Amino acid sequence: MHYRIAMTLDIMLLVVASVVFFEFQPLTAVMIVVLALLDDIPIMTIAYDNVTPSPKPERWDMHHVLMFAGLMGLFSFAESLGLLLIGLHWIADASLTATISLDADSLKTMMFLQLAVGGHLLLFVVRTRHSVFFPPYPSAPLFFAIVATQVAAIVICGFGLLMPALSWGAIAAVWAYCLVWMVVIDLVKLVYVRRFERNAAQMRALADPIAG
Repeated sequence: MHYRIAMTLDIMLLVVASVVFFEFQPLTAVMIVVLALLDDIPIMTIAYDNVTPSPKPERWDMHHVLMFAGLMGLFSFAESLGLLLIGLHWIADASLTATISLDADSLKTMMFLQLAVGGHLLLFVVRTRHSVFFPPYPSAPLFFAIVATQVAAIVICGFGLLMPALSWGAIAAVWAYCLVWMVVIDLVKLVYVRRFERNAAQMRALADPIAG
C-alpha cells in the first residue's frame, strides 16, 4: 500500500508540475500504460517476500500509513523533478548534448525509465523497517521479478520500442541517479521509522498507568 500511494503521488505531482511550470508533458499515455504493466509483475510477488513477522496481530494505522506513504511520495517526486530539471538544462546546453545526446522526445523516455527504476528501488526501500542493505532481503520471486522488469524497461528505452530511443549513456546515468536517491530515501525512511516507534513507545508508556 505504501508503494502504490507513493508512486501515484509521484507521477501525479510530476505531470502537474511539469505541465504547469515548464509546459512540458513528461509522459505519454503509452508510457503510463507500460509503467503500470511493469509495476504489476513485482506487485504480484510481494506475497512471497521475506519479512519479519509481527509477534502479535496488528491492525492498520491509517494515519501512519498515509503519513509514511506521503513522505515517500514527496521524496520520490523530488527525485523525479530533479531529473526533469537536469534534463531540461541538458537539452538547452549544446556542449552537454554533445556528450550525451538528449532532446525533448528522449527526455520523456528518460523520465519513463526513472519512474520505472526509481519506483522498483522504492519498493525495496519501503518493504521493511530496516535499511535496504540489511536483512531480511527480498525473496527470490520478488527480486527476479524486478530484475526481469528492469531488463524489459532498459530494452524498451535502449531500442526505442513504443517510445523514442534513449542513448545507453543516458540509461546508465539514470541508473546511477536512481541508486543515489535510493540511499537518500532509505535514510529518510530510517529517521521516520525511528521517530514513529519512539512516539508509539511514549504513547504506550502513558497509556499503561491509565490501564492499570
